[in-house]
Formats: sequence, structure tokens, C-alpha cells
Amino acid sequence: MDQSSPEESTRVQLREAGPMRALAHPVRLRILGMLRVDGPATVGMLAERTGEAAGSVSYHLSTLAKHGFVEPAPELARDRRERWWRASHEVTSWRTEEFLDDPERHAASDAMRRAVLEAYHRELLGALEAEASLEPEWVAASDASDGSAQLTIEEFRELAADLAAVREKWWARGRDPRDGTRAVRWITHAFPRSDA
Repeated sequence: MDQSSPEESTRVQLREAGPMRALAHPVRLRILGMLRVDGPATVGMLAERTGEAAGSVSYHLSTLAKHGFVEPAPELARDRRERWWRASHEVTSWRTEEFLDDPERHAASDAMRRAVLEAYHRELLGALEAEASLEPEWVAASDASDGSAQLTIEEFRELAADLAAVREKWWARGRDPRDGTRAVRWITHAFPRSDA
């Protein structure tokens, strides 16, 4: 999940528990991510990519469709039996502070965010394993870092805005493949330390 700021028509803002619970499932997160990054696909294509049974993929797609995350793409079908799906939005966003005083929505948000963090962890481990097959210049350009600073709430908001601006710049520039490009992923988090 990305909390950058692309055009509003490409974003879905989560406010209710149901859609958040739907995304709390790792297979649904993977399917949605594949449709967003790789483009429309059939159930069979998604089953092959995820290693899940076609019936399971169909179930997860229907759950995602129920909550507006995916939609059929019938214009891509070559015959009446073939069913294509596409992501309905490029970005999912939410405002966690809106759920703090609503136990049901907060629990759903927590479950969804935990599933997202686990997906990030798997993705980062996969990137580590893939390094040996990359050209050295792509490995050298990669970054893994963290930091900590004593900030006021205003400075903390400024840091978050700066990070959002950087994400937006590169998201806008790299939305479509071009000669000499390859998919590059970034994951950012800024949060107050719990022991501070």
C-alpha cells in the first residue's frame, strides 16, 4: 500500500471496516498489487503467479470486487469463457487517526496494516535474495536505511510532507515503463518511537 498523493481519480480512501478487513488477507493484497503493477489478468494468470488454486483466486477477486478494489475488464476477453480483471484504483490510502475512537474500524485498520507490513517484509526479503541476479549498478543504487531525530509535532509533519513529495515526484515520473527502466520499489515509514 502506498500513501503518496496521485490524482484523486486513481485513489480509494478507506473509511469503513469492511474494505479494511478485506485487505487484511495476504493473498488479496498480493492479487491487488499484481493487478496494479502488472495490469489486468485472468483468474488463471493470477493463480499461476500466486501459486493459489483458481477457485481460491476467484473467491478473493469476488471479495475485492465487492469492496470496489477490482473490476471486470470484459473488453480484454478473447471468448465468452475468459474473464479478465483490473484494479479499480492505483492507490489505497487511509487516515489512521480517524479510527482511533472507533474500536471496530481501529481493529480492522490494525489487521490490514499488519498484513501490509508482513507483505513489505516478504517483499524486502525477496529483494535481498534477488540481488545476486542483478547488475552491480542496480544493486549499488539501492538503499536501505533508517534514522531518528528529536522533532516537534510541526517538524514531524514537515518530515512526513517531505517524504510524500519525494514519493509523488518519482511515482508521477515512473508510472509507465520507458526504455532503460525497470520497476523500482520504495517503502517509507515515519512514526513516533514508542520508547521516547
